[in-house]
Amino acid sequence: MRLEYYVVDAFAERRFGGNPAGVCVLDEWIDDAVMQAVAAENRLSETAFTVRQPDGGYELRWFTPTCEVDLCGHATFGAAYALFGFHEQEAGRIDFRATMKGYELSCERDADMVRMEFPRIVPVPFRCGDDLGAALGVEPAHVLATDRDLVCVFDDEDAVRGMRPDFGLVAGLAHGLSVYVTAPAADYDYVARAFWPKIGIDEDPVCGSMQSALVPYWSQRLGRSALVCFEPSEREGTVWCRDLADAVSISGHGRLYLRGEIEV
Repeated sequence: MRLEYYVVDAFAERRFGGNPAGVCVLDEWIDDAVMQAVAAENRLSETAFTVRQPDGGYELRWFTPTCEVDLCGHATFGAAYALFGFHEQEAGRIDFRATMKGYELSCERDADMVRMEFPRIVPVPFRCGDDLGAALGVEPAHVLATDRDLVCVFDDEDAVRGMRPDFGLVAGLAHGLSVYVTAPAADYDYVARAFWPKIGIDEDPVCGSMQSALVPYWSQRLGRSALVCFEPSEREGTVWCRDLADAVSISGHGRLYLRGEIEV
């Protein structure tokens, strides 16, 4: 069996920047074990699998090298970028339904960008133990949490840029499928990084889904809805965001790296 396959660098301002996402465009769903094996073979943070539905929308699932996840930003971006380029050339918008939790996600062409609308997830103050500072190597000024993730806020962007976590300790934290670290920035509204060692990803190079939680926080703190986030991983990337009150808008540039087929 051959699978149509793409790799898209999401939120990339340069070639070989941003976050590479695998994208498999399927005619129909294949066995979960095969999708997991493909994601493990790819060794990218996430591989997206998508199937067109009779209503013109697409169902969407995401797999890390070790498990399926319920929400992923950069691989949604990658799926939209590939579909706009090779399947939906005349479309201005693509609607996705995330199979695992039923999220309704939309992606639109926005000049030379792709703009996504994602759930708005407001983090709340969270009491964490001393193990968090030991795991990150720096004590955060504030800690917040969603049902799934931890949000660690720092006063100094250099603390975020220079952070070298102990990923074994991060993986051992009681709460947080992922840990987001963020701080106000001199040249952007804020910087942020995303650590996911619990699911086999030490650092997601440029994470889109964390903006679901960060945008409500920074919008309230800075008093404006339009925000620009820089993610200073080794590959780095820039994300343009907007707080829409009932959703979060996430935009960026993309680069196609690979188009081909996978034999399974």
